[in-house]
Amino acid sequence: MATKAKKQNAFYAQSGGVTAVINASAAGVIETARANKNKIGKVYAGRNGIIGALTEDLIDTSKESAAAIRALRHTPSGAFGSCRFKLKSLEANRREYERLIEVFEAHNIGYFFYNGGGDSADTCLKVSQLSETMGYPIKAIHVPKTVDNDLPITDNCPGFGSVAKYVAVSTREASFDVASMAKTSTKVFIVEVMGRHAGWIAAAGGLASTKDTPIPTVILFPEVEFDQKKFLARVDELVKKHGYCSVVVSEGVRWPDGRFLAESGLKDAFGHSQLGGAATEIAKMIQSELSLKNHWAVADYLQRAARHIASKTDVNMAYAMGKAAVQYALKGHNSVMPTVERISNKPFKWKVGMAPLNKVANVEKMMPANFITNDGFGITQACRNYMEPLIKGEDYPPYKDGMPKYVRMKGVAVPKKLKKFEL
Repeated sequence: MATKAKKQNAFYAQSGGVTAVINASAAGVIETARANKNKIGKVYAGRNGIIGALTEDLIDTSKESAAAIRALRHTPSGAFGSCRFKLKSLEANRREYERLIEVFEAHNIGYFFYNGGGDSADTCLKVSQLSETMGYPIKAIHVPKTVDNDLPITDNCPGFGSVAKYVAVSTREASFDVASMAKTSTKVFIVEVMGRHAGWIAAAGGLASTKDTPIPTVILFPEVEFDQKKFLARVDELVKKHGYCSVVVSEGVRWPDGRFLAESGLKDAFGHSQLGGAATEIAKMIQSELSLKNHWAVADYLQRAARHIASKTDVNMAYAMGKAAVQYALKGHNSVMPTVERISNKPFKWKVGMAPLNKVANVEKMMPANFITNDGFGITQACRNYMEPLIKGEDYPPYKDGMPKYVRMKGVAVPKKLKKFEL
């Protein structure tokens, strides 16, 4: 293959479900690359994630102003577009990976920054490995992102702190509402949150209740088999004692036989069961078995898009991960992921670390057993100690006419050089 020029371009892409702070990581990547323009050429972003690389649909971020890139830090969702598209294994579809390398070579791209979760880490690792064998080595760095907080090694995942803050605040506010109506109306409020296998987000609902603001709360984790009789008894007990209670249910809660409460029978692009409906199932039980009036809500996109109440800690970590990814690449690192290393809880201190991708890819981090109370319905002090620092601090976006002011990218396309590729 052709000899590469000394100063190469970089490719950045966002993958999977977006978060309130993923764009802060994008800002970290782009601003750090611009600060090292003597070593890195342009940063190209994949339009709609990795699909942008496969179809050679690249966005030239050099056409975006410094102010626009800076504004990414306070703008939610994926500014360049994301996708749920999992590349098959090298054995099953080597051609897709070869296509990535061809696009990278055609545009003199020597750095690959992939911002996503476990599946993205796997893709990043495989791109790095194949690029070596094809004679066009790429420095592939994974930038951690997931609201589910289920990536291994790193203390936490950028995106989680903000969704945890949203869920904790929303649970507290809704609980105040139901408490005020409980005498003559609604007795139970149910909120369904994300979390297919790991109950980190559901656990955040437990932060709504504190010693100075106690709230009767029941949490349903994916890690704990759902026991309907035990659950209903707990709800009944709390309502009789306090007049009301709130229930935080993870979408991934399962029956003892392994079936999801919210199983729809459909699959998403990654082959995962498509969920949604756990709250309605819980509501039906409470109504039919306890005859208690209840209201339910599904946090859905709201929980991961709520940049207006993002955690400042989370924003800072997200930016730091993007910045470190570029710095690691420039130092010659490859097939790694920057991580958050916790130094202490009080005061909360952390630093940037690094993990090899072969230890990250396709590994899910579940809630530790000692984070869940013995009855299976709450969080322990150890869990509070871990989570409370992650939701601290406010980093409000600028407002105009009462609304948060977010930025949209121009999205100027890079001229194509290759033949069309069919997905």
